[in-house]
Amino acid sequence: MAPRCWRWWHWSAWSRSRPPPSGSTPSRSRTPLASGFCQQFSTQEQTPQICVVGSGPAGFYTAQHLLKHHPRACVDIFEKQLVPFGLVRFGVAPDHPEVKNVINTFTQTARSDRCAFHGNVVVGRDVTVPELREAYHAVVLSYGAEDHQALEIPGEELPGVFSARAFVGWYNGLPENRELAPDLSCDTAVILGQGNVALDVARILLTPPEHLEKTDITEAALGVLRQSQVKMVWIVGRRGPLQVAFTIKELREMIQLPGTRPILDPADFLGLQDRIKEVPRPRKRLTELLLRTATEKPGVEEAARQASASRAWGLRFFRSPQQVLPSADGRQVAGIRLAVTRLEGVGEATRAVPTGDVEDLPCGLVLSSIGYKSRPIDPSVPFDPKLGIIPNVDGRVMNVPGLYCSGWVKRGPTGVITTTMTDSFLTSQILLQDLKAGQLPSGPRPGYAAIKALLSSRGVWPVSFSDWEKLDAEEVSRGQGTGKPREKLLDPQEMLRLLGR
Repeated sequence: MAPRCWRWWHWSAWSRSRPPPSGSTPSRSRTPLASGFCQQFSTQEQTPQICVVGSGPAGFYTAQHLLKHHPRACVDIFEKQLVPFGLVRFGVAPDHPEVKNVINTFTQTARSDRCAFHGNVVVGRDVTVPELREAYHAVVLSYGAEDHQALEIPGEELPGVFSARAFVGWYNGLPENRELAPDLSCDTAVILGQGNVALDVARILLTPPEHLEKTDITEAALGVLRQSQVKMVWIVGRRGPLQVAFTIKELREMIQLPGTRPILDPADFLGLQDRIKEVPRPRKRLTELLLRTATEKPGVEEAARQASASRAWGLRFFRSPQQVLPSADGRQVAGIRLAVTRLEGVGEATRAVPTGDVEDLPCGLVLSSIGYKSRPIDPSVPFDPKLGIIPNVDGRVMNVPGLYCSGWVKRGPTGVITTTMTDSFLTSQILLQDLKAGQLPSGPRPGYAAIKALLSSRGVWPVSFSDWEKLDAEEVSRGQGTGKPREKLLDPQEMLRLLGR
């Protein structure tokens, strides 16, 4: 089998005289990018060994751009899970399969002669960032935001209180969340937060289970949802209709969700018609849809649909969580105490302040969807715990030459996949500029050869992309019997057994 890329041991006058590896781009004077980026690299230059940590959208888009815009670059992608694709696999809702099509592009990147995937490797534990920096010319941290923002209110630890992140991981087959076992025997659920993740969770809770049977939701989650008694979902936000963080597509899906009806208080929308005239068009369209849903009488057909609905969802504005209320025996959540708020300030600076009034909302399930956050990965890497990011300038990690970051760990957990794509391309562009300017280490670096030896000595067995393709085939095969696109493998030990480890 031919090596996937010219490694350090090929670094010689002989290797310089050879043609570029199969599948690489020949030397050219200009390599255009939509942003106007063009860089000139000679095939006579050294082979840069670059390491990317994280195989979600940020990691793969960074790798894709590096491979496209440098004809000799070799990229190793390290991932702590046994399987690739990060939030595309574990975060995108199962009823949004079209969003997951980007996996096809990532697969093409991973199959490149100059790219390799190494799953089942925890950077910061199995191998340190300084060890990676020693082995590679550059290291890009693209490991995302794997934690959630805590509510930091009394009662948060009660059974029946979950982060939306864990709930999403549970129905999407994230191994660490497979034992979550949420109790859906209650009538009412409360979701704290008004972003797209909050609407995803509400939609999954209220969607008729038969509509999810042909998706890649896990069979375990589908079984629990089939037995669900949840009839009402409140989606609670500290601020008002003009500040919601979800998009119009997700709102429209909720309004049209089969078997459900929306509950919006027209009083929350008083005076809004005049105020939305000056807001940007996307926000204006979104608010107009909210306004129509809250204040206009539905047509005959829609009224009939809503009248027959057995489930409902509602948006509660100007409410901030103050305390999770326990049941009489203290063993379960029984409600949530909300502080009534009012808005101060204008524009993006608008903030919610308590009025002094409170309101108790009975419920048996609380899902916190107030944001994701990144964790520090290694003591050698600077980290801002308040912002939850690695301090950086344009993707260059501050005070650590040769270390870069992209995606949520660079800018915070905001935006959609295309936002991450643009951000990752920019980090890659900066890295290639530094390489061209001679600001990265000169001379050959061992790359994965050195890391492989370290991992082997520590009893760590990486999973390759061809290993993943075997697991992928097994998942697809298991799903065929029930008409699903796949039945996800949930147990890492089972995955390793299937790979003969």
